[in-house]
Amino acid sequence: MSTNVKKKEQQTSEEPKQLSGSSMLIEALAKEGVDVIFGYPGGAILPTYDEIYKTGIHHVLARHEQGAIHAAEGYARVSGKPGVCIVTSGPGATNVVTGIADAMIDSLPLVVITGQVATTVIGTDAFQEADMIGITMPITKHNYQVRSVEEFPRIIKEAFHIATTGRPGPVLIDLPKDVSLATGMFDYSKEVNIPGYQPTVVPNRLQIRKVVEAVTEAKKPVILAGAGVLHGKASSELFEYVEKMQIPVVNTLLGLGSFPGDHELCLGMAGMHGTYTANMAIYESDLLISIGARFDDRLTGNLAHFAPNARVVHIDIDPAEIGKNIKTEIPVVGDAKEAIRMLLEEQGTPGDTKEWLDTQKERKSEYPLWYKEDGEVIKPQNLIELIHEVTNGEAIVTTDVGQHQMWSAQFYRFNKPNRWVTSGGLGTMGFGFPAAIGAQFAEPETPVIAVIGDAGFQMTAQEMSILQELNMPVKIVIVNNASLGMVRQWQQLFHGERYSNSLFPIQPNFVKLAEAYDIKGMKIEQLSDLKGALEEMIAHPGPVLLDVRVAKEENVYPMIAPGKGQHQMEGVKPQ
Repeated sequence: MSTNVKKKEQQTSEEPKQLSGSSMLIEALAKEGVDVIFGYPGGAILPTYDEIYKTGIHHVLARHEQGAIHAAEGYARVSGKPGVCIVTSGPGATNVVTGIADAMIDSLPLVVITGQVATTVIGTDAFQEADMIGITMPITKHNYQVRSVEEFPRIIKEAFHIATTGRPGPVLIDLPKDVSLATGMFDYSKEVNIPGYQPTVVPNRLQIRKVVEAVTEAKKPVILAGAGVLHGKASSELFEYVEKMQIPVVNTLLGLGSFPGDHELCLGMAGMHGTYTANMAIYESDLLISIGARFDDRLTGNLAHFAPNARVVHIDIDPAEIGKNIKTEIPVVGDAKEAIRMLLEEQGTPGDTKEWLDTQKERKSEYPLWYKEDGEVIKPQNLIELIHEVTNGEAIVTTDVGQHQMWSAQFYRFNKPNRWVTSGGLGTMGFGFPAAIGAQFAEPETPVIAVIGDAGFQMTAQEMSILQELNMPVKIVIVNNASLGMVRQWQQLFHGERYSNSLFPIQPNFVKLAEAYDIKGMKIEQLSDLKGALEEMIAHPGPVLLDVRVAKEENVYPMIAPGKGQHQMEGVKPQ
């Protein structure tokens, strides 16, 4: 991939110097090790873009601010480093609000810089003024409006610190135009000191010992591994602990890849469209050890039936999550890596779980994920299986939200961390394709496949210009069922088959659309052509769009219907 990345040399001297606000920002980004920023220029942020031009720091021009923020999210999710997004004031800033909310609920570290009108006219409804502090207060980990150039270095340094420590999240810096033009002393040598922000990283050892005792006593233990394992870079520690203690593992949607999907102790994803084995393991467990999961409603189903007989251990770096949705008997506040390390240090002994493990093995065999083949009709599940096959399970897979997301989670077995990039808590259509661009910047040598619904792709399809401009080898696979698939499924099951505005009688010619951007496009309608097309797609050195026409009325199963418990799954076996 040709990205022409230019890293600005980091300053070796910490001597204060006189700089403009915009120059301070670029200097600080270099010191923070930022190698790529995603954005879109406009009037209020022009002084900063002038500095970008002068310094050569690598900037990726999105074709819409939504594309920029989602690309920053994809970069953050795969690299573990903060994604940086820069946009202008007013509509430029409000266009990134969805991405900020998405990053907040999925705990992705972002630093978002929005231009703002001059301080002299803030509050007067000036041209392209928007109150970004008020708008983003509920959806950022913290936000700042820079009122003087002297405070800018401290604010930037704090922003990166807050975004990347504790529970990761987005931080917004609102930069008025006059502050970006003003000059002051740039001193980036001071350590961050925020008395009111001191996240607990190392857990209380007494609480860890309680967990050890509970594990020894348990007959039916289960580990629920969430995204916190990935954010804490604790996958190897989790693997070691599971191998030692022989405890089965289930994943949340965002926790996929934190533990190898092919491992005999992996029971798959839990939740509304999780595996029967995973959900029943939680339902029947006597000890549930949650690591970095927040017990959202799509995981738990009816709370009255969630792990009803289990003692609950909740390990989380965010104390606000513990006890929020599920009553917790043993709370452990701290980083996932540190917590699992301490569990290993305590040298606990496994309980008598042979019968429990045998039950899980039998269930995995008896209740596998399934779908019915239908001649030459392409089933979406088969599509995902073949993508896994032709990529050897090594690709980074990004998705939007909906049926294609669930099929990808079910049938692409993730064995490595940070290979799964999806919009979880907010469920954002338009996320998957630009997120794939950010993911490719994070790992240029790894295949990146955006598995996208035909509806969501049309929300950010203009970002194909980036692939064209940089010849990025991102592969786009459109799971095309000519509908808002999950909306249609719910209308079928719960709204009397009244398909109100969920079907697409007319669609664009996606192949011609790709060709308009000088991108190779292919349309596949028959199963016998699918594997060869996927192999051709992977072999092609540049970007490819593959429009795959799948069965239009295929539904995602198994499923926990609204109001039902984990033990009340539908579609567990073929009808």
